[in-house]
Amino acid sequence: MNAPTFRDSVDAMFRRAAKILDMPEGLEEKIRVCNSTYVVRFGVRLRGKIHTFTGYRSIHSEHMEPVKGGIRYALDVNLDEVEALAALMTYKCALVETPFGGSKGGLCIDPRAWEEHELEQITRRFTYELAKRGLISPSQNVPAPDMGTGEREMAWMADQYARMFTSDINARACVTGKPLSAGGIVGRVEATGRGLQYALREFFRHPEDVQIAGLTGNLQGKRVVVQGLGNVGSHVARFLADEDGAKIICVIERDGAVFNPDGLDIEALVSHLAQTGGVAGFDGASYSADGAAALETECDILIPAALEAAIHAGNAAAIRARLILEAANGPVTAEADQILCARGVVIIPDLFANAGGVTVSYFEWVKNLSHIPFGRMQRRHDEARNHLLVDELEQLAAKLNMGWTLSERFKQAFQRGADELELVRSGLDDTMRTAYQSMRALWHSDPRVTDLRTAAYCISIGRVAEAYRSKGL
Repeated sequence: MNAPTFRDSVDAMFRRAAKILDMPEGLEEKIRVCNSTYVVRFGVRLRGKIHTFTGYRSIHSEHMEPVKGGIRYALDVNLDEVEALAALMTYKCALVETPFGGSKGGLCIDPRAWEEHELEQITRRFTYELAKRGLISPSQNVPAPDMGTGEREMAWMADQYARMFTSDINARACVTGKPLSAGGIVGRVEATGRGLQYALREFFRHPEDVQIAGLTGNLQGKRVVVQGLGNVGSHVARFLADEDGAKIICVIERDGAVFNPDGLDIEALVSHLAQTGGVAGFDGASYSADGAAALETECDILIPAALEAAIHAGNAAAIRARLILEAANGPVTAEADQILCARGVVIIPDLFANAGGVTVSYFEWVKNLSHIPFGRMQRRHDEARNHLLVDELEQLAAKLNMGWTLSERFKQAFQRGADELELVRSGLDDTMRTAYQSMRALWHSDPRVTDLRTAAYCISIGRVAEAYRSKGL
């Protein structure tokens, strides 16, 4: 018997939650299936011959438009994976209340096998094939970076779209995750990792939830294992270690794992990984070539930040974490999810935990449509008002001979107006807090909802269903 696919896992989790909801006949199926999936094959002349590439763009739900979802470059990109990721994007956007439907794309390519100028040619041709079918558009379909892509590829895509649609004043909004010079937003690169940090902080604000996981206190001193030290894994590891006092005791990468019970130096490890391509040989830690076994390291928090299905029916019973924070998409299969929940392991699900990326992408999209950076209109105005208040307080204290004055540290912090990064982080923090509170409220109020993932799916499906009802379905 074949193992369940990624899409099978997503559908199983969807159906588990959908059973709890009272929906009209046929609406459950309408929400579950992908509306459309496009396969494009195109040729590019490189190295003296024509190479043919295969790309995908799946649109799961258009209950809201534009649809949103990243584009990944990897040799193992396939239809099942793209449709599963598109479905997750629908549920994710609904949960954190960003006004997008779900989409996802991919290109079957190893980006490391091509020179930069060759990769640009491939990306521009892929963009052309998608854009001429309406699969890249500020108002219809807005891609973003994913595995194997980043700011560079998004800049190429945005420029190619602008060349094709020269009169579209909102052309920059056709993709998000761009560099600042191409219309990006401060804080987008760190967004998913920062959102994961905010998700954990909110979880630890609720002692009842922490107790269910068999933990106590806050993040200070918590033992953390991180699988995957890419953009997402490296950022969340840095933030938890440097800002919250957690100890990253193990990091797992393609070539194995490194351990240090006193906590790894994440900055040094990231540099070592960039220089050598692996974690082997890193000073200040013990090394094991068996990365799969390292997932079973005893810890307080396990953060799978690599590929889907890292935790499956074959290893779920051996996982020794009390809390799992899903940084990747689909790192725990539906079968493993049931095994872990039965053992009392609390899972903060992917459609909530890693929503920081799409949340800040939403902010970037809004910035591009408004054609003005966040904070530009009000920052100096807020500073002037705060200066006025501080001056008035100090004058009043002097007049009444109260013998006190405000500290310089307080005045500098209070008087300074918020810049774009502070506003982005504030908006992201609020989004993650609000979404978690909606999940936990359902988790603790409905006896049929036994875990956070089911709560997240119930909320998401309910919101999508309401959007379809308002359209007359």
